This record gives sequence, structure tokens and C-alpha cells, in this order.
Amino acid sequence: MTTPPKAKIYTRTGDKGTTRLVDGSCVEKFNPRVEAYGTVDELNSTLGVCRSLLRDYPLLLSLDDILEKIQNELFNIGSLLATEKDEVFKMLPPITAEQIRLIELKIDELTADLPELRNFILPAGHIVASHLHVARTCCRRSERRSAEIAVRDERYAMSLQYLNRLSDFLFVAARWANLKMGQTEVLWQKT
Repeated sequence: MTTPPKAKIYTRTGDKGTTRLVDGSCVEKFNPRVEAYGTVDELNSTLGVCRSLLRDYPLLLSLDDILEKIQNELFNIGSLLATEKDEVFKMLPPITAEQIRLIELKIDELTADLPELRNFILPAGHIVASHLHVARTCCRRSERRSAEIAVRDERYAMSLQYLNRLSDFLFVAARWANLKMGQTEVLWQKT
């Protein structure tokens, strides 16, 4: 009995600067839609780094479940952004107001522990906090790239709201990680 050959990871279809979207449409790799879902993918990978670091810091492990949930939801956003055709879009997992509300609740929960912020802070401190700040800036870029799609197509409004709220969550999570790890926030100094 022979085993069937494994599918190859490379297809060579992108060798000429094009790629296929989830719905089968062929677009250039510099298409705003590809840039949008690509930055969401980059954000997702950055959150994977954050989650990997959490294992070494038990005081921060409570962030792991929410970050895993967010990673799954970002995968859904990427799929939505990689789809133009409405019939395929409707078959994909949506981003919902409830998902956004849960992020807001988590922001409120973490903020309850934090001192009031009266100054701008530098993205610094503990290694986990610093990586959460990197994720935040990547999230802001994902939001900007996704806005290029969302302003022309209301189907992406919830994804855009989600990314906006997520960047707020990542900012608060970075501050919370610094607090839990005893790191003083570094205030911006006007020079």
C-alpha cells in the first residue's frame, strides 16, 4: 500500500507578483487588500511572540487566554479582508459586536488595577510589556491598512472597530504587564 504524496507548500503561483484571495480572485501582491490582511497576519504573529514570553512569567499568564482568543479572531479578520465576493464573505466567521464588547470588558478589568495615566509614556519596561507595545503599533498599522478597504465597503466596519479596540487593549495590557512585573513606566520627557 502506498501513501499518497503530501501536498507541497509552494505553488509557484506568486512568482509573477500575484496571489489568490480566499474567494479565488487573482490580485497583485501590492493590492491594498493583500496589504491589509498581511498586516493582520503580522499582528497575529507578534501576539504569538507575546504568548510565548508569558510562559516565563506566571504573574502575566492570565493574559494568555484572551490573547489566544484574539489570535483566532484576527485569523477571521484576515479571511474577511482576503475576500471580495459577497457569497464567500457571508460564509466566513464574522466579527461581532459581542467580540468587541468582550475586549472592552477586558480593557476595563485591566484598567481597574492601573494608576491614572497623566502623561504620555514610552513603549518600554518589561520584555512582555515591550512586545505588547510592538503588537499595539502593528495593530494600529493593521487598522490603517484595513481602513483602506473598510471606507469603501461597509462589510468591514466591525473588523475596523475590532482593530481599533484591540490597539487600546494592547496599550492597557502593556501597562498592566509593567505593573504586575514591578516595572515603572517611563514617562515621555519633553526636550
